[in-house]
Order: sequence, then structure tokens, then C-alpha cells
Amino acid sequence: MTTADVKPVLRTDYQRSVADYWNKEKDPVNIKLGEVDDLYHHHYGIGGYDPAVLHAPVEVRDQAIIAELHRLETAQADVLLDHLGDIRPEDRLMDAGCGRGGTSIMANQRFGCRVDGVSISETQVEFANGEARRRGVDDKVRYHFKNMLDTGFETGSMRGIWNNESTMYVDLHQLFAAHARLIAPGGRYVTITGCYNDVTGGRSRAVSQIDQHYICNIHARSTYFKALADNGFVPINVVDLTAATIPYWELRAESSVATGIEDPFLTAYREGSFHYLLIAADRI
Repeated sequence: MTTADVKPVLRTDYQRSVADYWNKEKDPVNIKLGEVDDLYHHHYGIGGYDPAVLHAPVEVRDQAIIAELHRLETAQADVLLDHLGDIRPEDRLMDAGCGRGGTSIMANQRFGCRVDGVSISETQVEFANGEARRRGVDDKVRYHFKNMLDTGFETGSMRGIWNNESTMYVDLHQLFAAHARLIAPGGRYVTITGCYNDVTGGRSRAVSQIDQHYICNIHARSTYFKALADNGFVPINVVDLTAATIPYWELRAESSVATGIEDPFLTAYREGSFHYLLIAADRI
């Protein structure tokens, strides 16, 4: 293959704008939470929080809230990994849109297998690889500056792939076609994602505010199931996590790492225009 044959990772103005956003992003909500135990997430949390953190002495209250938020985010990643099925040490997984790499680290810790994370943010990839080296797992956990719509990995090389809150940056039919090529028959795909409710008739004002904040394009709930079916995936588990994620957002609104997007999330979830779903589907 010549240099001229190599496709660029970033192929559209939109992809370049998303990459630029995440290359420059240094949001405390992603950094401070990760500093709790050096496990850096780029997603939200689920489960009830300990109300005692809100009544901790003022000098340690925010630290307690941040630790609790991080616990809820780690719990979310655990739930995602629970749905990957029977993963063995000899298997290979892919974290599509891996952020700073936290879920990939957790997958390796749980399954002992190889994990490849991909991101269009070179800053995220560099950071995540540094964490893998620091933990001594860089022989099994590697992060790549690649486009998840066309990674170049071998056909059928993955036992499982997941997207943890990263599907809203791509066309779902293109994404699931790419995943269908990589996942061996019988393998598993899992996503946790926010999606707008078709029943309410399009994006609500709150959902549009979320889109604008993250320069993303939130999809309709129905689009996920159509795109999965069109690309040879059969859902085996669908879990509505909407009620489970509301406490995370309520607690985050009380923290020093609040960004102002908490109110639109809470409004969208409470009014029913936005859902937080886990979808696990088998590759046939």
C-alpha cells in the first residue's frame, strides 16, 4: 500500500471539528473524577448516590461528591461489561470512541483479554496509552488514532465491541456496518447511549441543547434498532437506564464540576423526551 492509498483518519469537516473539541477538552468533570483512582471515564453514571456526601463537612464535601460521582460512572461501565457475554483471555475486544480509556482498562482487568480502543482525538489516545503503560498493561490494552467507521482492523477479529456514549457522533448505519465486519459471527455488540424518544415527535428543546453543547447528533431510539437489524445484529437485551441515571445528574448539579448541561439532561429525562438505554445485540 502506498502513502497515497492510506485514508486519512479525519475525513469530513464535522469529524475534524469533533476531534478538535476533544483534543482541547480539559473538563474537570472528566479529569477530577478520574484522579480518584486513575480510572478516567468519558461517560455518565447510574445508581443511587449516598446522600451523606451532601452533608459532609464543608471542607471535604466537594471531594466526597466527586468520589461518589466517579463511583456511579464506574458502576455504569461495569453494567456495560456485564452484557458482553462470555469473554475469554484469548478473545479481543474493541472500545469504539474510547475517550481517555477507562472502560478498556476495566475490560482487561475483568476478562484478561486484549482490548483495542479507538478515538479520533490524538490527545485522548496519547493520554490513554500513557495510562496503560503506567499500569503495566500496554501489552494487552492499546489505544489507536483511528476512525471507528473504518479502523482497518481485520475482518472477524473481534469477539465484542462496545460504544459507551459515542454513537451520537456518527451515522448509525455506517457504524454498525463497520462493526458487523469486525465482530465474528456469534460475537456481541453493546452500547449505552442517550437517544431521543420517537413518541414525543423529534428532538425536544432540552435534547437540542445537549446536541449543541457536545456538538453531537443524538439519534432517535428507533434508528438504533433499524440500523442494527439492517446490519445483521439481533438485540438480546434492552435495558432502560433512564431512571437509574437521574440521581447521577442530580448529584452532579450540586458539585464543583457542574458544567451547566445538567439542567437540560434532567429536563429531558424527566419529561420523557430522552432515554438512556443499554442495547446488547448478537452478531448473526
